[in-house]
Amino acid sequence: MALLATAHVADDLNQSFVPALLPYLIVWRGINHTEAGTLVLAQAISSSVLQPVIGIIADRRSMPWLIAVGLILAGSGVALVGFMPTLPLMWIGALISGIGVASFHPEAARFANYVAGAKKATGMRWFAAGGNVGFAIGPIFATAVIAAWGLPGTLAACIPVTVVGAVVLFELRRLRTFIPAHATSRSGQGTDDWTSFAKLSAFVTVRAMAYFGFVAFVPIYVVEALHGSPATGDLMLTGFLVAGVLGTLSGGPVADRFGRRTVLVWSTALAALMTGTLVALTHGGNLLLAIPLLLVTGFVFVASQSAFVVLGQEYLPNRMGLASGVTLGLAVSIGGAFSPVMGAIADAHGISATILAAGALSVVGALIALTLPAERRKLAASAP
Repeated sequence: MALLATAHVADDLNQSFVPALLPYLIVWRGINHTEAGTLVLAQAISSSVLQPVIGIIADRRSMPWLIAVGLILAGSGVALVGFMPTLPLMWIGALISGIGVASFHPEAARFANYVAGAKKATGMRWFAAGGNVGFAIGPIFATAVIAAWGLPGTLAACIPVTVVGAVVLFELRRLRTFIPAHATSRSGQGTDDWTSFAKLSAFVTVRAMAYFGFVAFVPIYVVEALHGSPATGDLMLTGFLVAGVLGTLSGGPVADRFGRRTVLVWSTALAALMTGTLVALTHGGNLLLAIPLLLVTGFVFVASQSAFVVLGQEYLPNRMGLASGVTLGLAVSIGGAFSPVMGAIADAHGISATILAAGALSVVGALIALTLPAERRKLAASAP
């Protein structure tokens, strides 16, 4: 699990590396803001669309080597973006990075499920937290290497993925020993519950709309509503993301003890409560009070991540690759694409309205989670 979680760090830092790279490309490559946005879109589309496809293929024939290949492609694509002189070539680099991200997640999440043992959410939390850590440190990593070497510094994106990818290849034989017998038999394990999985996918999508909308506009809220500096806004966003890592680590054991659905409902409901509280108490400019409120909001917002990944795999026990591809890729990306709507709300009604909209979406997510079937505890059956 330590290896898979570290691989998730190395993979997902490339997803936030590209957005951090955009200001430098605008200055040094002369592209405009719209063109810069298309690079993020290219990476996101290739990742989100391909993840379910790769998951379906991997369900038919397990390919753990895709974990290493995906890592190397994710970092190599980012490295190419910094070297390419024209926008179409930059798109190719972004597409390659997205393909790498798409190749990594389904198989990595499947094997994280295998090595998690009987307490799936408790084990999966480390894998999920790895992705959160990678996403949080990506901009810091990008800023450091570009400050040191300019745009050619993007070549450094190849270093972590190459090192971790090599270790994964070395450990492939041992990873394969964790594949359970039912995964290689035609009979599979249980029946796929497509109705519940569709409801879960709707939950993940709405949750992503709320989460990414909140993440995108927290720095702006700090500047416009709390009268802080842009640097303060970025610092508070970093704190929000770090609190999310802690929320992921805490949510896994709670999900195993009290149920996956319980964590989904309470996480999103508390996120809605916290966003409303944040606006109600700090809209007038109380920056100091906003700090603990943002940290708690980040904690509860992400506490459900390992739970919904595991729940998706449990709903589709014979198609865990597809389940992982949708919950970690497609549904999340669809939710992230809602961010322009959140921006339009801010333009029309102010930045506080956008934060409240994230809370309203969280309420919708909690209501969707309530429609999921009650879990039947199978502790005896899961015992070794």
